[in-house]
Amino acid sequence: MIPIAEPSLGEEELNNVIKAVRSGWISSKGEFIPEFEQKFARYLEVRYGVATSNGTVALHLALTALGIGERDEVIVPTVTFAATANAVIHSGAKPVFVDSHPNYWCLDPEKIEQAITSRTKAIIPVHLYGHPCDMGPIMDIAKKHNLYVIEDAAEAHGAEYKESKVGSFGDIACFSFYGNKIITTGEGGMCLTNSESLAMKMRVLRDHGMNPSKRYWHDMVGFNYRMTNMQAAVGVAQLARLEKFIEKKREIARCYCGGLKELQQEGIIKLHPEMPWAKCVYWMYSILIQDNFGMDRDGLMVKLEEAGIETRPLFYPIHTMPPYKIDEKIPVAEELSRRGVSLPSSVNLTAKQVEYITDVIKKQRS
Repeated sequence: MIPIAEPSLGEEELNNVIKAVRSGWISSKGEFIPEFEQKFARYLEVRYGVATSNGTVALHLALTALGIGERDEVIVPTVTFAATANAVIHSGAKPVFVDSHPNYWCLDPEKIEQAITSRTKAIIPVHLYGHPCDMGPIMDIAKKHNLYVIEDAAEAHGAEYKESKVGSFGDIACFSFYGNKIITTGEGGMCLTNSESLAMKMRVLRDHGMNPSKRYWHDMVGFNYRMTNMQAAVGVAQLARLEKFIEKKREIARCYCGGLKELQQEGIIKLHPEMPWAKCVYWMYSILIQDNFGMDRDGLMVKLEEAGIETRPLFYPIHTMPPYKIDEKIPVAEELSRRGVSLPSSVNLTAKQVEYITDVIKKQRS
């Protein structure tokens, strides 16, 4: 089976973990945690990094640090992984679901203002599948309505909007380092911000709300959202390889584009987008299956599985699932979800494997 994703781990990751173990600092203290925070923040051209135990708690930490809670509303795209909405709900606020842009699948800026109410406190743009959101108009809307912006960049390490890296625009940006992400620490996440006061508040909140200068004195109710030194050790090594990973992801995308270009020209599929103002890092390379393909998305996924190719559907729109369901049609998102399939996208993928995958897809068309 050609896997949908898998990490690329080497000697440097192993050496760093051995160093962490030998130091005795295997938990939430040790030299690799501040090193990872500082280097990742520097890479994104942001002042402060606050490492966390995973990407979901990074979102919750950001919301809490910004004071978002009961009776507040937060705008989120309905096409995203459920963690985006879950973090809002766990903060006590209400997620308000907004449609996707048909051309690049992320939150549609033109749909945001109609969702804003007197209770709206923040927007969470999600850089979906490695493609940046259109951050210019989103930031303009946020400024106009005095809203916070929390970038969910869990899938977009190194992606760029108009030559600036995503994660450098909002009040806080949140990243994930889960095993299938572009770089990984196994589990893990990070909040990035240019605000010293927000960074300090998040550091206290992630460590049980304990005063950093007065051991066991708690100034606020906090959480245990800390990253371990062993995770950070892996992260430091992975970060050094990030640019190579991104180039490999983009090379894989070019191979898919070349292999499937004919089907797009015939109007049978739509390829993963990349807007002129964007540098997409293709966390997952995804395509949309059109009605004239000859079978639906699910049928194609079955055929690919039979051929030894693992796939995933695009995320289900959050508003259609039982815990979040609303009686409202959000048409672009629902259409994307119905048609979309993610193809194997590991940096370990070879050109021959991509050629095999595209050949199998082409054989299924009517």
